[in-house]
Parts: sequence; structure tokens; C-alpha cells
Amino acid sequence: MRLVFAGTPEPAVPSLELLAASRHEMLAAITRRDAPVGRKRVLTPSPVAHRAEELDIDVIRADKLDTEVTAKVEALAPDLGVIVAYGGLVREPLLSMPRHGWINLHFSLLPKWRGAAPVQHALIAGDTVTGASVFQLVAGLDAGDVYDEIVHEIEPDATAGELLEQLAISGASLLARVVDDIAAGTATTRAQTGDPSYASKLEDVDGQLIWTQSSDRVLGRFRGVTPAPGAHTTINGARVKVLEARTAPSDAPTLAPGQVAIHNKEVIIGTATVPIQVRTVQPAGKGSMRAADWFRGLRSETVVAGS
Repeated sequence: MRLVFAGTPEPAVPSLELLAASRHEMLAAITRRDAPVGRKRVLTPSPVAHRAEELDIDVIRADKLDTEVTAKVEALAPDLGVIVAYGGLVREPLLSMPRHGWINLHFSLLPKWRGAAPVQHALIAGDTVTGASVFQLVAGLDAGDVYDEIVHEIEPDATAGELLEQLAISGASLLARVVDDIAAGTATTRAQTGDPSYASKLEDVDGQLIWTQSSDRVLGRFRGVTPAPGAHTTINGARVKVLEARTAPSDAPTLAPGQVAIHNKEVIIGTATVPIQVRTVQPAGKGSMRAADWFRGLRSETVVAGS
């Protein structure tokens, strides 16, 4: 088949690579425009744009799938549109333009966690199982019939970045199989069943750690917002990013929620249940450092998180 691909971030790259190496013809890759990155705000192509150019695939840069993009896709006459984390909606007439419409690789077991940040919300909610689904794109948000899915058990300490990397690879294989089935005329779908839940895009405020919650909930939020938008707290009123955290050893002392201490040369912070060990932090305006080194530099008799 003749394919058009739409995607932007790194988790979309394995799908692009696998489809580009398949027997199908990759006509173009649609991706969001180059964006400023880093402290110097250097204008940088998206991961999909960068990889597509390496693969000699035509790139269409657009922040929305508007009439201009629609006209370009129509001129290509694709059989199928494939979308993986593009970051925008596909509306009519573009939605119905390819002969087989559009299919979407989504990183959840639909209808659970429809929306922009399914992996992140799954971790914040404390889910132990997730997966990836390939479904027919329709006007409703992630509501189309499902072609196929894979189930993935979540490792206890996996962050959103690590889990997305795993699902991007296994999901790409799932997507390629569905594309082959559609081409062969053997693909079947099933309606989504069950009550949907929604995973809105995360903002900076979603990364705030709340120490009056249980350690499981604090760590779930830490894992869900790492690496983006990033976990953070305040220590004696100053903002600090938390880059590495885990459950404290079983011999750690009991601490009040938000109380900060040193145990076996590591920083621990109290929660509503057991303490959490914080190993790497980034104070405002500084680089990342060992939490113990940062703690020693505070020179304060009382150190409290969340204040």
C-alpha cells in the first residue's frame, strides 16, 4: 500500500522505521514544525523529521493538519494514513481521504486512558498493566474500533520515559502487522468495550510531589512525570527538581510527611506511609547532583519538603 505517516516525538520513530523498511511505499512523513530546544533555544527538527530525512522520506512540517496539509496529502493519493503521537487532530475531509482511512497506534489498552498522555496517567494511577492498541481513527477522541492490541506488564520502578521506549518498540511491530493485514484484506476490528478514562496532557503543576500522600502515590506521580514535565518539590521554600527516587530501605526511620533526613548517606523524605529515598536532584539554576551532596550544602538544622 501507499502510506502517509504522521508523528512527532521519539516514541513514533520505531514505527516510522519499521514501515519504511516494509514492502509498503512511504509517501511522506507529516510532523510538527522545528521547535526551540535547550537553554539556547536552538531550532531543532522533531525526532520524526530527523529520522525521515535520514531515510530519504519527504517531510511535511505542520503544527496542525489544515487545508494546506490536506491538499498535499490528496495529491499523494495514499491508501492508508498511519498516525503515532503526532500531536494534533485529523479532521474531515483528511480523515476519509486515504482509501482505508487512518489508523492510530496508541499506548494504552483502549478504552482506558484515551488522550494525550496515556502512559503517564497509567503510572500516576498506579496501574500495573498497560499496553498498546491499533485502532481505526474516527472523529471521537481515540474512540474507533480496535484492530489489535498487546498487553505489557509495568515494571515496578519504570518511569514514563522508560515505559514509552518499551511500548514504542513492541507497538511498532503491532502496527506493522495490522498494516500488512489491511493490505491483505484480512484485518478485522472490534468495538471498544468498558468505561473510558481520559489522559489529558500534563502540565508543570502535575509534577508537584505531595508528601502527605502515601509513598506509592508519591512514587507513582514521580514515575509518571519523569522525564517530562518533571517531578519537583520545594525544600524550605526553594524549588528543587527530583530526578531519581525510589522506596527507602526497610531499615529507614519513620519520618513525618515532608521531613527530610540523611539515612546511610542517602536523602530520605517522609510520606504518609514509608519514606522515599531521593538520590538525584536539580536545584533551581543549577545542574543535577547527588541529593546527599545537595543536602549537605543546605546548612539548615530543619529541612522540610513541600514548604
